Amino acid sequence: MSVKKPFVYPEMRLVFILLITCFAAWGVAANMTDPLVKVFSQIFAMSTLQSALVQFAYYGAYFCLAIPAAFINRRYSYKTGVLCGLGLAVIGALAFYPASLAMNYHYFLAALFILASGLSILETSANPFVMAMGPLENATRRLNLAQAFNPVGTNLGVFLAATLILPNLHIAEAADRALMTVEELKLVQAAELKAVMLPYVSMAAALLLIWLMILFSKVPKPREAVVSSIGELHFAQIFKRLMANTHYRFGVIAQFFNVAAQVCVWTFTIQYVQQAMGGTAADASIYLQYSLLVFLVSRFAMTWLMGYVRPTVLMTILALTGSALCLFAMLSPTISGVWAIVSISACLSLMFPTIYGVALKGLGEDTKFGAAGLVMAILGGAIMPLFQGALIDVFNTAISYIVPAACFLVVAAYGYFDVRSKRAC
Repeated sequence: MSVKKPFVYPEMRLVFILLITCFAAWGVAANMTDPLVKVFSQIFAMSTLQSALVQFAYYGAYFCLAIPAAFINRRYSYKTGVLCGLGLAVIGALAFYPASLAMNYHYFLAALFILASGLSILETSANPFVMAMGPLENATRRLNLAQAFNPVGTNLGVFLAATLILPNLHIAEAADRALMTVEELKLVQAAELKAVMLPYVSMAAALLLIWLMILFSKVPKPREAVVSSIGELHFAQIFKRLMANTHYRFGVIAQFFNVAAQVCVWTFTIQYVQQAMGGTAADASIYLQYSLLVFLVSRFAMTWLMGYVRPTVLMTILALTGSALCLFAMLSPTISGVWAIVSISACLSLMFPTIYGVALKGLGEDTKFGAAGLVMAILGGAIMPLFQGALIDVFNTAISYIVPAACFLVVAAYGYFDVRSKRAC
């Protein structure tokens, strides 16, 4: 008689619950940042391409800090990595206060970079840590469950932006601001930037609380070989082994385009809704909220469905559907196109953790650096929105959705590759 394997080892349950709060926390940060592209474009009267540097600073930090996070995890522990990441994120969130006083766009970019640097370390540590909290056979499904709480944070992030930031934007557009005196413009900008600063400083307090809870929690050593001893580090050999693994190598590419699609779709949802239906940014933000609610419900639904259908089969179908919805939104910038944009979030729901779990499977002692490579792939969220922003400046928002449409096709190709392979998912 076979014994049913636990989903999470009993001694790891409390730590698993605490890590779930981290998944929600970086969801708050990421999706409170998405509307800032529109916000800074209006406050500082910039082009869409210039304001899209918000995403470049945020997701670029993920690329820069992932490898240092891997060294921390290997030299010390996943818990140390989580604490380092949370601590740095607290500093970055607090940096919004002096940035608001300086009223300088570049200071806000620096604060975002520091915040995201901490979240990069946190995510590089938390994802493989969750995979190590139970049997390897259900690691991908366990990671999907933990990641299912990320949309709880993303919804909260969009809600905070929609209630605390967007309604406090002055109605004056670029042409009106150009007619203001220097003193009048500074008064308007000061009020707007204060609205930007407050939710981030509040988030710093919440992250500090999570940091203290994890600091004083007892973390047993994970049982599985996915967590290796310190040993002697041969980075060149690890890199060579990772690059020789087709599932991993293709997985990094797929993750780059998956994150690119996600960031592109959500970052410019407000602009798309305004083009299709008119209204203010605050009015349009409700559809971004709808998108995140769809994402939240779909993440839990897909986690359940994975118990019956191979994850990469689902991913292939959803990626192709996501690409088709982007094309429909391009050709029909109306209320129908708006609901197509909202529906794309259902397609995004299972992609990140599924790619992550499939790419890391079987890496053994190379898992910590493999995880870093997959987090570095988040660079897609820094680069591709710049291309989409440039298309918006030259054409319009609807046409720009050709960018995520193409990204989804790469994800579909990875899913099909895994389905055709002989390796069990």
